[in-house]
Amino acid sequence: MTAESPELPLAGAFPAADREQWQRLVEGVLRKSGAAEAAGAAAEDALATDLQDGIRLRPLYTAQDAPPAAGLPGFPPFVRASRPEGSAASGWDVRQRQHGTDPRRVNEALLADLENGVTSVWLTVGDGGVPVSGLAEAVRGVYLDLAPVVLDAGAEFPAAAEELLRLYRESGVALSEAVTVLGADPLGVLARTGDDRALADGLADVARWAGRVAGSAPGVRTVSVDALPYHEAGGSAAEELGASLASGVGYLRALTEGGSGLGVDAACRQLEFRYAATADQFLTIAKLRAARLLWARVAEVCGASPAGAAQRQHAVTSSVMMTRRDPWVNMLRTTVAGLSAGVGGADAVTVLPFDSAVGLPDAFARRIARNTQSVLLEESHLAKVIDPAGGSWYVEQLTAELARAGWAFFQQIEAAGGQAAALRSGMLGERLAKTWRRRGAELAHRREPITGVSEFPLLAEAPLSREPAPAPAGGGLPRVRRDDAFEALRARSDARSAAVGARPKVFLAALGPVAAHTARVAFTANLFQAGGIETETEQVTAASVAEAFAASGARIACLCASDTVYAEQAAEVAEALKSAGAVRVYLAGKPGGRREEFVAAGVDTFVFAGCDAAGVLSSALDVTEVAA
Repeated sequence: MTAESPELPLAGAFPAADREQWQRLVEGVLRKSGAAEAAGAAAEDALATDLQDGIRLRPLYTAQDAPPAAGLPGFPPFVRASRPEGSAASGWDVRQRQHGTDPRRVNEALLADLENGVTSVWLTVGDGGVPVSGLAEAVRGVYLDLAPVVLDAGAEFPAAAEELLRLYRESGVALSEAVTVLGADPLGVLARTGDDRALADGLADVARWAGRVAGSAPGVRTVSVDALPYHEAGGSAAEELGASLASGVGYLRALTEGGSGLGVDAACRQLEFRYAATADQFLTIAKLRAARLLWARVAEVCGASPAGAAQRQHAVTSSVMMTRRDPWVNMLRTTVAGLSAGVGGADAVTVLPFDSAVGLPDAFARRIARNTQSVLLEESHLAKVIDPAGGSWYVEQLTAELARAGWAFFQQIEAAGGQAAALRSGMLGERLAKTWRRRGAELAHRREPITGVSEFPLLAEAPLSREPAPAPAGGGLPRVRRDDAFEALRARSDARSAAVGARPKVFLAALGPVAAHTARVAFTANLFQAGGIETETEQVTAASVAEAFAASGARIACLCASDTVYAEQAAEVAEALKSAGAVRVYLAGKPGGRREEFVAAGVDTFVFAGCDAAGVLSSALDVTEVAA
């Protein structure tokens, strides 16, 4: 941030402030809220948030927190952009994904995309996509000189690449004018399938194809360094960065030592890196900026020139964050993720349709996906500013911290023998699984909420129905989703509803006046509905609760009231519920020093903010299924 102009002293009318003053204000807020008794730096630290990768998010950043200057756009270390103009000249490449198996239907869909704002096509070919023999039909009518076709062909890369270049020649597009990514990624195939029998041949194919196109087709890139397998296996942002660097280094070795005749600069120009963009906008922005910084360092060490060290990036909205229940919320998630990718400086952006977690996206979902990018580019003018997050002390510091964590993980992979060795040995998979277990605990306890799933579920909404998508390659790293635990609970509820015509139900016994129970009734209803358990609420007393519970048809019940009312009524109401046949009684809130009293009266489980929601709900479904 630059100094103020003497002609326009923006802060001149305000008294000078320092960090200590702000900390004293924080102390007062903490005391009033009862959250903490802390002073000075400890008060500030009480507002900090721990992220993955050992990164601590502080509540205030100042000029003293700024890392060294990030340089200029288009110049090393490329933090601010890979090109001097960024995306300001023509916007980023709007790249839509197509992964159907019917060439004719894929062709209809991609032509509709290209006619309505999409600038390139990302096409799955081979296993899980159109057959190589159907590639010509799939791209029929596409002006290949205007709309690049990016391949994702897995192990069938050589045949798919040969077929695509044939189509370029037949369409009259000179190879020197072709712009495409052939999509070779044998390390990604190993990560997805766990089968390394073809890895050596795959790396040899990479070198052969890169040598073939490097001199005659400057717009053709051979390799996709795909970090999505590591993100989709539950990896953190820094782990995604480290794995992508290790893969990139593996490909540089193959290209420069594999007989292709390429120097380091030419080899670097054969790579395009693919990263996930999530709804955590600042983390995504920082990750993309850190990726360029880290790759510039790798390329420099490998002997690349400053110009050759720039990283080409393709950002894809995260499939991990997409939900199967209330999928309409995915539109909001992908909007934030797409914005983050653009602000972070991605060269190409793919916004997944909101129904992609359910099956093959329909025409409406694809239209929303491409229009999301059109709004960001044409109405929000997001690409008109180069590195709009640059200069933010928070973003700059987060970029630096992510870069350090990503570099540390990259070094661990290299110490293990490189990316292929880390995959073969299980070292990489174990590290990602450990990270996902920690995050899974956050999700299960709803410390990381999922809107429409673990928070504010719409239980009465019918699940969205779509044609099944082709099964992706498997056998290697797993594919996870944030909603996995709660989706399993909802599926159990659906099965119960289909079998007996009704969902499991919990009776919410609201005690005392409305003001005493409203908050906990809302909390408890939200909790149980996240597991597919219907709620029925009645304001009751110890004398009326048995009759109301029997009339509800429920087999489990939960007490909802203030702590004061609990002290007066909870024990008696719990006893009445047990006598009326409740097989499990819950109490909303932490029991404090009255736990033994409440348990003795019949309370089995306490539910509260931060409890193991997924575990509580699974146990509740167990009980209702046995009771039925």
